[in-house]
Amino acid sequence: MILPIYTYGQAVLRQVAEDIPTDYPGLGELIDNMYETMDHAEGVGLAAPQIGLPIRVVVISLDVLKDDFPEYAGFRHAYINAHIVEADTSDTEVITEGCLSLPGVSEPVRRPKRIRVKYLDEQLQPHDEWVEGYLARVMQHEFDHLEGHVFTDRITALRKQLVGKKLTALTKGRFACNYKVKPARR
Repeated sequence: MILPIYTYGQAVLRQVAEDIPTDYPGLGELIDNMYETMDHAEGVGLAAPQIGLPIRVVVISLDVLKDDFPEYAGFRHAYINAHIVEADTSDTEVITEGCLSLPGVSEPVRRPKRIRVKYLDEQLQPHDEWVEGYLARVMQHEFDHLEGHVFTDRITALRKQLVGKKLTALTKGRFACNYKVKPARR
């Protein structure tokens, strides 16, 4: 089922998400719905707060990048109770990011190239691993949602000033996109 994506200005996007119990009701169906919602909106990642749930569940699908990054062919994973536990800040890069919750906004964001994450996979098996490259960037972006942050929190003050009108328009529901959304106001 395709769910509405909550847009900038919705309070749930500023909440710190909670870990869920391993017997969370309907978890498999929720993950399937998140994949379907993300695919429909043509995203590469989606966090549960973006569909109005303040819980630590993220889905990522990087298969669309397989022409440039063959290692991501077929890559489709869910991350449950995900946390970034360490970041290698000695090596960072700036890449322009966008977000399904901020339609029409994209900005350069500096992030570490390598992070250590802990999470449960869809089979509820625990993982503690270092991740690098584009997957690390997408994880940081999506896991930020679990901490109540959006990517514009990580841009320079000047860039924030330049996108201020777009962010205000988002909070007032004045934007267009081609997927189902739940704006802060309309």
